[in-house]
Amino acid sequence: MRLFRSSEILGIAEDAMQFALEASADAHPHEYMGFLRGEDARALGLDRDGTVITDVLVIPGTDTNPVSATVKTSQVPNDFNSVGSVHSHPNGVLKPSKEDLATFGRGKVHVIIGYPYERGDWKAFDRKGEPRDLDVLDVSLPEGESFFDFTQEDIDAELDYDFDEDTR
Repeated sequence: MRLFRSSEILGIAEDAMQFALEASADAHPHEYMGFLRGEDARALGLDRDGTVITDVLVIPGTDTNPVSATVKTSQVPNDFNSVGSVHSHPNGVLKPSKEDLATFGRGKVHVIIGYPYERGDWKAFDRKGEPRDLDVLDVSLPEGESFFDFTQEDIDAELDYDFDEDTR
């Protein structure tokens, strides 16, 4: 395991971009907001140093309306793999507002997705709000353990646990 990864953002995984586009369309006419996480490119089979955006985190309790999305900062995970944010503009404008710029301090890349939320209806920006390139990469994402990875046997074992014996 490498202790330090390159800080260069190489791109966003196709699956992550597709998720963000669909989430934006589902939230319409309200704004959608999420946070971006990345993984080391070499761990994804790329022969380059850098980071690939692989996940879009949806934050519980996000308050949205047609002109803004507000996240409860207490719900945002303190994550070493965090690389930026993604949000939608239901009006289709692919330019950060003053309010957007105020939230761009965390992370290196911020994606704005505009209506009608199709493949070309997005732009990436740096933390100062300047446009930046962000390739969509066709990479295989690793299958990780899921919270819901359990079997009926696991459930039965949990239900058969003798709490009285454990407290003696």
